[in-house]
Amino acid sequence: MRIVVTGGAGFIGSHFVRQAVTGAYTDGVPPEVVVLDKLTYAGNRANLAAVAHHPRLSFVHGDICDRPLVDEVMKGCGLVVHFAAESHVDRSISGSEEFVRTNVLGTQILLSAAAHAEVEKFVQVSTDEVYGSIAQGAWTESQPLAPNSPYAASKASSDLIARAFHRTHGLPVCITRCSNNYGPHQHPEKLIPLFVTNLLDGKHVPLYGDGGNVRDWLHVDDHCRGIALVAEKGTAGEVYHIGGGTELTNLALTERLLDMLGADRSMVERVPDRKGHDRRYSVDITKISEELGYRPLVPFDRGLAETVAWYAGHRDWWEPLKR
Repeated sequence: MRIVVTGGAGFIGSHFVRQAVTGAYTDGVPPEVVVLDKLTYAGNRANLAAVAHHPRLSFVHGDICDRPLVDEVMKGCGLVVHFAAESHVDRSISGSEEFVRTNVLGTQILLSAAAHAEVEKFVQVSTDEVYGSIAQGAWTESQPLAPNSPYAASKASSDLIARAFHRTHGLPVCITRCSNNYGPHQHPEKLIPLFVTNLLDGKHVPLYGDGGNVRDWLHVDDHCRGIALVAEKGTAGEVYHIGGGTELTNLALTERLLDMLGADRSMVERVPDRKGHDRRYSVDITKISEELGYRPLVPFDRGLAETVAWYAGHRDWWEPLKR
């Protein structure tokens, strides 16, 4: 099996690649993995250092919007796992053009090339943010899309294009929508690594609004295992939710990080709330659990402690990214 992983030098994509290339998702038989990554600020070759010289891994430095390059990479490909995306909500609020270009146009180019190459499966990796906000309960996969940020709107658009390529061209597409990820190698603009690295440096942490926004936290290893299950056994044309099962307010999460790093509450800096800030996300994972046997395996307390320890021990990785 030849797998093309877009955005494979990013946080989640690199975890998937590091696992896949060692055969973790294919019963110990390593597939041929081709990483296609533009290496924007969020893409980092260091994320692949552990497998950089693996004989089953090759790296292509390029843009998913480059159709001739994508056509070449797609030759002989059996599976596409599409992680590549602009993903930071704050950046999408200050400027959405690159989000539309990469997330919408880039996805369309990948889908078109995959259809032409007769790829056997295309997994579109998306987000729970496409649904907007939910006050009570949890979304099922049939929930209408109602994104509230330019980032979420660009991901919703790419999901709809992916669905259309399945319906129109018969491309075997599956869409995954995950909750908030955490774990090693996450760029320090995101909440957990930003707060951890700030506290390690004795700096304040910026908490939006009243801190009451609720998120479900999903360890990157659980997320990637869920994606691998969808790639292997997911039904073409279907959407699958991947969640972690730990809902916390941002304030409660912040307090946990303060306690873990020996900081007091004075290190919290209240900042004006983000524009269009969704109050709560929650995904129902019944479908992927019953159909594909998924369940989260990393307990949040353990995963968070290991993540904090990783950042504490890898200043050489994150300090250059914060300069």
